[in-house]
Amino acid sequence: MTEQTARLGVGQGTALLVGAVLGPGMLALPHLAAAAAGPASVLAWAALLVLSVPVALTFAALGSRHPGGGGVAAFTGLAFGRRAAAVAGWWFYGSVPLGIVAGALVGGQYVAASSGVPAPLAAAVLLGGAFLVNAAGLRTSGRVQVVLVGLLVALLAVAVITAAPHAEAAAFTPFAPYGAAGVVSAAGVLLFAFVGWEAASHLSAEFAARGGLLRATVVTLAVISVLYLGVCLITIGVLGPAAATTQAPLAALLEAGIGPAARPLTGVLAVLLTFGAINAYVAGAARLGVALARDGALPGWFAGGGTPLRSLGLLAVITVPVLVWAVDLDLLMRATSACLAAVTLAGVTAAVRVLPAGRHRATARAASALSLVALAACGAYLLVPAVLAGVALIALKAGERRPLPR
Repeated sequence: MTEQTARLGVGQGTALLVGAVLGPGMLALPHLAAAAAGPASVLAWAALLVLSVPVALTFAALGSRHPGGGGVAAFTGLAFGRRAAAVAGWWFYGSVPLGIVAGALVGGQYVAASSGVPAPLAAAVLLGGAFLVNAAGLRTSGRVQVVLVGLLVALLAVAVITAAPHAEAAAFTPFAPYGAAGVVSAAGVLLFAFVGWEAASHLSAEFAARGGLLRATVVTLAVISVLYLGVCLITIGVLGPAAATTQAPLAALLEAGIGPAARPLTGVLAVLLTFGAINAYVAGAARLGVALARDGALPGWFAGGGTPLRSLGLLAVITVPVLVWAVDLDLLMRATSACLAAVTLAGVTAAVRVLPAGRHRATARAASALSLVALAACGAYLLVPAVLAGVALIALKAGERRPLPR
């Protein structure tokens, strides 16, 4: 590691990690969780924050031991072999069309709330723009992504602070109208907001100070905990039963705290935030498709001489029917959560083998156990990663019949 590459301080590293975990799904998740569990959805938020601690620390340990290791697929391959790596790669690659359509619909709902434009139309425009930008060879820079994350943090903080005086204790009764099953159901969709910790495994080599990654991870955990608990408590406390039916909850909170002028501003910010996240995921997934093709987990044609255009085209072809036929936001987020929860489980179980015996391995074991429980909360949506695993193994089997490119 040279002085030039080791350039991140704790503050910058925290911004990148917050950006990896905190996404535009937060604009809709308070509503979806409240619809599943009522006020008891706060228990699901708290439980997943507890899960995040060992998961985040495990990925930080992986990054410190194997800087620049290539992500969860690489760690999974190191621990369990090529087939497991292909499956983990496909879990992420296959989740992207689902996740970006979900993100686009979130932005579309805020556009609809502020301007009356139909949410599916706004979502289609956001998706089309992201694919066109990537086809032109452009992507949002890291600095712009950090700015967008800052906007999201500011939006959440302002919504919580301005709406808090309007919260009422009576809004939390009845506390658990759907019982324990509702809390489990809420956890299944909220997993969408608790993935991204694997980004720590990519950042270790970038930190200027030894231990910087661990400190940034701890600070990120604190920031995420305050934001998530603040948003879920104030959403229930201010909106009450309407939290389960209001598709743009943060717009409603800002309107309660600031007034009607906040609604159009929230719509503009929602478009910026969702487009930035969609653009970043499309760019990353297109490049992942090239890597999968090189490793034989996709037909070699999609390697495309090292350029991501063919992989980008495949993503676009898959995304169109997802947008047309599966426009239910709750379904999309749950299916995406199941895939990304499987990716997380693959990473932390790989850590049990990859990390040396001691404190880090014990943390990885705890993360594995808790991640398995979280994955079980996905219920029937586990069919999605199961199908993707089958696709990965079939593609890999077909790829073994040809020599891998050098």
